[in-house]
Amino acid sequence: MPDKYKPAVVLKRRELTDHISEITLGLADDSPLPASRAGAHVELRFGGNDGRFLRHYSLIGPLDLTSTHEPFWRIAVQRENRRRGSDYIHRHFRAGTNVLISPALSPFRLTSDDGPALLIAGGIGITAILPMLRSCVMRRRDVHMLYVGRSREAMAYVEEAEALGGDAVTVHDATALGGRPDLDALLAQQPTNTTAYVCGPPALIDGTRQAAQRLGWAPERVRHEIFNAAHKAEDHAVTVQTRSGTQIPVSPGHTLLEALEAAGAETFSDCRRGECGLCITPVSSVDTDIDHRDRFLTPDQKRSNRQIALCCSRPRSGSIALDI
Repeated sequence: MPDKYKPAVVLKRRELTDHISEITLGLADDSPLPASRAGAHVELRFGGNDGRFLRHYSLIGPLDLTSTHEPFWRIAVQRENRRRGSDYIHRHFRAGTNVLISPALSPFRLTSDDGPALLIAGGIGITAILPMLRSCVMRRRDVHMLYVGRSREAMAYVEEAEALGGDAVTVHDATALGGRPDLDALLAQQPTNTTAYVCGPPALIDGTRQAAQRLGWAPERVRHEIFNAAHKAEDHAVTVQTRSGTQIPVSPGHTLLEALEAAGAETFSDCRRGECGLCITPVSSVDTDIDHRDRFLTPDQKRSNRQIALCCSRPRSGSIALDI
């Protein structure tokens, strides 16, 4: 196991909604965890001594403006209706459960200037956006937040967001309001130097980026973080073949990268969310079309099926031969 991971333990578990649990983590040696930047996340390894699951979870931080630094980390996990990492957490995590955690990682962060910020959270994406809201409010930065969810009852931290941001927070209950928010109208209302920060399902991120493009926003004015890029309910078991002829099975709920690492194959990776491109690997052959879920390859590269992001993409079925 890489040295960057430290032994940690679940200190507390709290149910936020029917499908979302809050997990409080502390170091196993009782030393305090450092404060994290707004938008940071942690790599969590769990599932036995081999840490067979590796997942990324946003660090939520204090939930109000009065709390000082907390010596623990707080994450929230939404249970998916399939046997994978989040399901394991909901079935097994209790106070005293042992895990491994990485240092806080911060690729998704607020800009260092004090320009206006538009925060957009979709579903469990609130876990990355809520600490950004708190940071903006504490710095007296001009901020507006849109929180989109299937229903208010299913939305975690909705009351905390409203308490932090007051009138600056708009909650969009899709069931009560009958559909998706008007992102074009929302972006059109923002000051010209606003930067948007979006975290949630790919459809919300794509919708925001497309609205920004239609309005002439520079691409760098929309920053985003993706959840659930690597797994889908319809995923099938597939097989990876390496240059040496080794056949490696990949079950639903696990990525090609995880399966290759477990088999001892030499791989490279960093973000594990389809954004950095480090795990892009040449494809020698594939039985079926590849479901490309990364945001690194171009549309033409994806159509050619000559490369694949091991951390999140996979063939729809059958086997894939890699030049690795």
